[in-house]
Amino acid sequence: MTEEELYERIRNSQNQLVLVLDCIEDPHNLGSCLRTADAVGVVAVVTPKHKAASITESVRRIASGGAESVPVIQVTNLAQSMTKMKEAGLFLIGTSDQADHALYQSNLNGSIGIVMGSEGSGLRRLTMDTCDELVKIPMEGFVPCLNISVATGVCLYEVVRQRNLT
Repeated sequence: MTEEELYERIRNSQNQLVLVLDCIEDPHNLGSCLRTADAVGVVAVVTPKHKAASITESVRRIASGGAESVPVIQVTNLAQSMTKMKEAGLFLIGTSDQADHALYQSNLNGSIGIVMGSEGSGLRRLTMDTCDELVKIPMEGFVPCLNISVATGVCLYEVVRQRNLT
């Protein structure tokens, strides 16, 4: 799937789920995210071409088929691509510990994109500013954050949970 084909799909279909990964550098994390993306029915994963892991044999092995079944679209300008997804009808929900409400308080029905940040620094500023909404995953323990592939799984399965309630 090309970038233009993704925009067309968003325009012409309802309840599309897209995963946007902002500068995920670890191949193991990328592979795990692709595996979960396949499991929940993500139509495409969008990543930047630079400062991000690419699809390697290691990523394919970890993804257990997810790298072959879910289109990965690498874009030159992530914020610009996100803007085009929004114009096509996608509502973008980014994750940030700066958010004022939890993931579970958001309506995750309709065509949405879940936007996840890099392992160390989270979402870049422009990526964060391009999101329609920011949410956080509640943390009760002492660790400050989850591994990116775990956090992605939490977010994507909350989408599935909410959609199965309607």
